[in-house]
Amino acid sequence: MPKTARTAAVVLGSLGAATAIATSAPASAQTVEFPQTPSVFYGGFCWGNIRTWVDTSPDYPGRAIVNVQALPVAGFGPGQYPLAPLCNVDTTVAWRNTTTGAAGEYRLNVVSGIYGSILYAQFQDTGAGHIEVTTTTSNFNIPSRGAFDVAGPPPPPPGE
Repeated sequence: MPKTARTAAVVLGSLGAATAIATSAPASAQTVEFPQTPSVFYGGFCWGNIRTWVDTSPDYPGRAIVNVQALPVAGFGPGQYPLAPLCNVDTTVAWRNTTTGAAGEYRLNVVSGIYGSILYAQFQDTGAGHIEVTTTTSNFNIPSRGAFDVAGPPPPPPGE
């Protein structure tokens, strides 16, 4: 076999092996961010946006971590520093598994200031399937919607 043909055969064989490995790899962790939820906050005359996103992974099948964080608020507040308000709003991330019909929600009070809020996160037992999410607040807001998929547990080995 000529040297050029041997090199081409090795390269093609390597590409085929790499493709086989890549296509048989298990599902990986995934982060899905939803549109922000604009809202008016309590504790002064404050407004801002709530970020929500989920993390899924084969390491926790049938579950998702729902994350909530407020971006910096704007407005006026009471106290010694009215231009640096500290405001809050009750936030609800409602989810529904369209595959199984299961539903749930993550409710929390988000406190935010001129630097935003801390990260709030909680596992939700969504079950495997396609999940639709709606984020709202207890004050004037524009609800946001999104969707993501949750993997189930791997199938049992043959013969079990």
